[in-house]
Amino acid sequence: MEVSTDKTSKRIERQALFQPQFDDVVKALSNGLKENFETVNVSLEDCPDLTQEPFHLAAKGLGGCPKIVDVGGPPYLLPNVDKSRYYDCSLLGKICSVEPAFIVGAGAGPFHYVGTNSEMIANLIVEEGKENVVGTRIVKLENHQRDKIEVQVLPKTETKCALLANFFLSQGKPGKVIKVHVKKRTGTKDFVTSLREALKSQFGDKAVGLGGAFLVKEGKVRQHVMPDFCKTPIHTEEELNSWLTFHEMSAPLVALGILMSVDPGLDLRVQHFHSFSLHGEGGHYHYDTTPDSVEYLAYLNMAEELVRIDRPEVTHQFGRD
Repeated sequence: MEVSTDKTSKRIERQALFQPQFDDVVKALSNGLKENFETVNVSLEDCPDLTQEPFHLAAKGLGGCPKIVDVGGPPYLLPNVDKSRYYDCSLLGKICSVEPAFIVGAGAGPFHYVGTNSEMIANLIVEEGKENVVGTRIVKLENHQRDKIEVQVLPKTETKCALLANFFLSQGKPGKVIKVHVKKRTGTKDFVTSLREALKSQFGDKAVGLGGAFLVKEGKVRQHVMPDFCKTPIHTEEELNSWLTFHEMSAPLVALGILMSVDPGLDLRVQHFHSFSLHGEGGHYHYDTTPDSVEYLAYLNMAEELVRIDRPEVTHQFGRD
């Protein structure tokens, strides 16, 4: 994958993921989610047309060679930013043998284009010999003001990200997906953690990966937006949280990303979703702040393979919430 050095351009690792029967995944999610939500409905369904409201994705479905791609990682942002870590998403299809490549997920935006650090919500189709279909958005601070954010749609020619990213790749084909619909949070865990831990509880140390989209239909959520790169090193979660800007954002919000039940030894970020909206809000999803009224609707597919790109040689475990 294109980066600024030959050394990192060749660091690509692959691992087959455990693929249980879809019915077993549905059962595991249903049982696990009931520990945190009052109303839970999980089923295997035909994927709706995700290009339509309320999702506004670049492709209709999540089918065809589904893979999870983990690029870079928090060690390239913390404690000090490594601006040499640049990645071109238009090459992912070739690297992962997926064509066309429909890419959704969460990462750090292309600071060379945006002019500052930002949250990226990847939503694009790349195919050799064809024009890119790009609905990717970035969220940044407006004029570096910590209490104001700005959402931008990237042009078709801008397909890069930086530092870290977690993507779900497929050919964007219609097909079967796992539909998850929950209301009213009764437990302490956020929606994504509830999904991931439900899989972990059922499948143990076998790595199961899901990716796709979820909609915050009702309620509000706490999300962060990164400011520009910190000029001093960040060494702890406390220092990180002081640097980040946190915001309460309102439904409807569309979140794109991945979750892994466990890390199979590749220094993964096991869950990562970024959201966007049509009302000027978006960011890195943490949890909902209105448990009594919150409602989530997700469409997810199971990945066949994990592709790890540019894994940091020196790592740490903070900054992965």
